[in-house]
Formats: sequence, structure tokens, C-alpha cells
Amino acid sequence: MSYRSSQYVESSQHRAHDHNRHPSRHAASVASLPRKIETQRGYTLAHAGRQVRFGPVVFWIVVGTVTLLGIWSAATATYFAFRDDVLTRLIARQADMQYAYEDRIAELRARVDRTTSRQLLDQEQFDRKLEDIARRQAVLESRAAALSALPDVSTTGSIKGTSRKTEKDADAGSSGSAKPTPINDTATVDTPSEFRKPVRFEKATGQVNKLMRLESSLDRVENRQVAELNAVENRMETRVRRLRGVFSDLGLSMAKMESAAPRSGTGGPYVPVRLRPGADPFERQLTRVNLTRAQIDRLNGALALVPYRKPVVGEIEFTSGFGVRVDPFVGRPAMHTGLDFRAAMGDPVRATANGKVVSAGWSGGYGRMVEIDHGNGLSTRYGHLSAINVSVGQSIKIGQVVGEVGSTGRSTGPHLHYETRIDGEAVDPQKFLRAGLRLNEG
Repeated sequence: MSYRSSQYVESSQHRAHDHNRHPSRHAASVASLPRKIETQRGYTLAHAGRQVRFGPVVFWIVVGTVTLLGIWSAATATYFAFRDDVLTRLIARQADMQYAYEDRIAELRARVDRTTSRQLLDQEQFDRKLEDIARRQAVLESRAAALSALPDVSTTGSIKGTSRKTEKDADAGSSGSAKPTPINDTATVDTPSEFRKPVRFEKATGQVNKLMRLESSLDRVENRQVAELNAVENRMETRVRRLRGVFSDLGLSMAKMESAAPRSGTGGPYVPVRLRPGADPFERQLTRVNLTRAQIDRLNGALALVPYRKPVVGEIEFTSGFGVRVDPFVGRPAMHTGLDFRAAMGDPVRATANGKVVSAGWSGGYGRMVEIDHGNGLSTRYGHLSAINVSVGQSIKIGQVVGEVGSTGRSTGPHLHYETRIDGEAVDPQKFLRAGLRLNEG
């Protein structure tokens, strides 16, 4: 870099003037002096044959800037060299920032751990609920099987297998189904496939809703089963009261009639009825219903020996009642020991209770007559028959045809003379028929 000033030009002109060399060149150089002064003022940076010219203002600005930066660096270094507390604060601040980041990372990790633990807990709760639903489903299936074994039990309504129906379809289909199943609405007998595979947490909300719907469906089925069992128990208790009322109205010994009734079973070990420990209310109620049902069976067996049914089919029409009446042949008061049923010649005459034939043939004023012994002193007679279809010693079932309506013996026309006797004494058969009507109406 080179610096050329106006003094250098003036000294060159002075030397040329003093030595008087080349007067003509001197005049030419004086004439071009202002241009040379203009073009040669400034600073030149030369490097590798190249030159970069700077003006004096730019040069001094650069020099001043470099000088200020140097002074600032020296002052800063000196300040930090003699002020250890500044460095300490900077180091402490850096450490605080590092600790803050570490605490934040630890907090985020703890939050992730809590979230993971909550997810695992939710998964466990979901699995437990699913197991509870499966257990409830098995219980409802066993209850449905028990209810289907009871007499006069309407179906509880539901879907079999994995097929799905709406509640309306399930109720519509329940009336025609032979055996009830325990689950209805959106529930199924088998566990849905989406619950048999592992449950992802992101789908937990939707599956929890499905579980809630299943639980709601199970609750509805359980309530309906309980209501059905209550209805069955009420019907059976009413039936028992009416059956007992028949014996009470007729003045018969229920214990004697039950002992005389034939046993339907053929034998086996005696196992008393016993509830298992921890039985729920449904099981206890079901046991009561079964005991009541067994009692009804015993009473029905005893009532099978009680002649409270009609001996002829159709509407009951009496031509003559039980008691004192005017004898149609002699015209004087006489005791009529039975009921005369209006019927056509040849109409079938049926047994009104189980028993055994003790007489079958001609019997004086009865004409052709059949007498059946029902046990415990009860017997029935069927007179004026035109034909007899049974023989002495034959076992008779309820409703079995024993003969045909006729007008044999002391009779004025075709009809059935029907008698009911207790220990050989004739009683009014209408008392038995009225008891049968009350029982059938119930």
C-alpha cells in the first residue's frame, strides 16, 4: 500500500524548476497538476500484482473500528478476569437451566408412567368386568334352563348363538320359541369376538360402552326372569290354595287322599332338598317354587281320585236333582239319590275319577249300571246304561268311557243317572261338580 500526497508533486516540480530541465515539460506538468492531485490522493492496497484503492475516509473508518474492537475485547477480558462472581453467576445460571431441564424430563417420565399405569389399571378393570359379564351370562343361562323346566312358564325372550336382534325382534320371536335363552337385545350367548382378543387402550372407550350395553341387557333379562319367577310362584300358590279348597269344601281328608294316591316314581335313593351355601335370592325362590310344584303334583294325584268332573260331555243339563222328588212311576214323594243328566241314546259315559270297577251289569232299578271305587270310601255309580264297556276289577282312568247312555231299568226315557257316594252313603254330586267348576275357573 502506498500513500501519495500533494507535497510529493510540489517537490518534483521544484526540482525540475531548479535544474531548469525541459522547460516545455514543466509547463505541461503544471497544466496537468490539478488532475494528478485528484487522481493520486488516497490509499492503495497491493497484493499479488493487484491494487485496491481506498479513500482516506473509508480507511480511517476501518482503522477506527478495528481499534475500538480491540479496546472492547481487552476491557471485557480484563473485567471478567478480575470479577470472578460474574463467571460464577453465569456457571450457576447454566447449572440451574440444566437442572430445570432434568426436572422437566423427570416430570414427563413420571407422567408417562402414571398414564401407562392408568392404562394397565383400566385394562385390568375391563377384563374383570368382562369376566363378571361372562359369569352373569352363565348364571342367566342356568336360570333360563330352570325356568323352562317349570310348567306354564312363558319364554323370557332373547337371541340364540351369536345372532343379533333388536329388542322388538327378540320380543316378537320369544312368543314362538320353545326354549328360552338368557340373553336378549344386543347381548349374545357367546362372548363377542371383539372381547376375546386383546383390547387396545385407544379403543377402550368404545368397548366400555359395549360392556355397559351388555350389562344393561343382562339387567333387563335378569329383571324379566325374576318377574317371571314371581308370577310362576304366585300362580302355583294360588293353585295350591284352590286344590286345598276342594278338599275343604267336600269335607275330605287331604292326608288320606294323598296317601291313597299312587306314586308316580319307581324308586331310587332318597336325597333331601338342600340349598347350597351362599345361594342367592333367585335360587331360594326357585327352590320354594319347586317345593310348591311337588306339593301340587301330590294334590293333583289325590284329586285324581275325587269325582268332581262331568260324566258326560257338553253343557250340563239336569232333568232331576238330588233329594226328595215325586216318583215318576207311583206319583208319591221319594228320595232321589243322584243326578239325572239329559243326554241322547248312545252318548258316551265317562269316568269322573280314577278307580277300579266293582260292579258292571244289571242292578235292579238302575238297569245296566257300572260302579267304580275311587278309594277312601269314595265311589260313583252310572245307571240306565244301554251298553257297558268295562268289566269288574278293571282299573279306570279319568275320562275313560265306561258305557253308553240308555233307558234301562226304572227309567222313563234316555238319560244318565249319576251318583256319588261316601262310605256307601249317597251325597249330592252337585257339591263335587261345583268344587270342580271353582277349581277350573282358577
